[in-house]
Amino acid sequence: MQTLQPPSSSNQALPPNAFPLRRTPGLLALHAAARNRESTHAEFVTATRRIMRLLLEESLAYLCYEDRLVTTPTGFPFTGAALVQHELFAVSVPRAGDALEAELRDIHPGTRFGKVLIQRDTVTKLPRMFYQKLPAQIAGQQVLLLDPMMATAGTANMAVKVLQDAGVAEADILLVNVLTCPSALEKLYERHPMVRVVTSYIDDALTEQAFMRPGIGDFGDRFYGTTP
Repeated sequence: MQTLQPPSSSNQALPPNAFPLRRTPGLLALHAAARNRESTHAEFVTATRRIMRLLLEESLAYLCYEDRLVTTPTGFPFTGAALVQHELFAVSVPRAGDALEAELRDIHPGTRFGKVLIQRDTVTKLPRMFYQKLPAQIAGQQVLLLDPMMATAGTANMAVKVLQDAGVAEADILLVNVLTCPSALEKLYERHPMVRVVTSYIDDALTEQAFMRPGIGDFGDRFYGTTP
């Protein structure tokens, strides 16, 4: 049994459990399209869906695998790999996390999904729990936590605690994240140092209004077309 480790990113001074995608020209082109305030709704959705596909495939590579021997159509053996656990578990944080959930359903049909609805108060910037529903078999499993935006880590910390209370080990939680920043990672790892984070990009900092800089805007509003 082994845990495959994808190629490292060029980012420096990262927490040991944070794994950003490599900043290839292709990834930067997708981020430019997604972050451009002049992009149409369709352009934003197309760019972010492609980012999320890259991100999810990378995230799946961090789960535990074992060798799998198969026979090819030409009759030769090939030693590949297969996930150790027979079922994949994921928990999305609506509304933005539902976008990642939809992509994961296409990539890995049969995934068992849970929901944890946490929203950040617009005044206090603190998270509030509204709803949770988790698969009954989630205890002791590896779990993908789907949350595209992590600015203050308040939502992420609360969601991790919910999973721990349900019997998921901290080291078995992998946060799948489109965009975060150094201060958010610091706050997450102050409380949950064993959680792994796979992100497509780490921004520079937060503004005084707790928005990431340079940022992408409100992911959920832009993805679902509810912006003015």
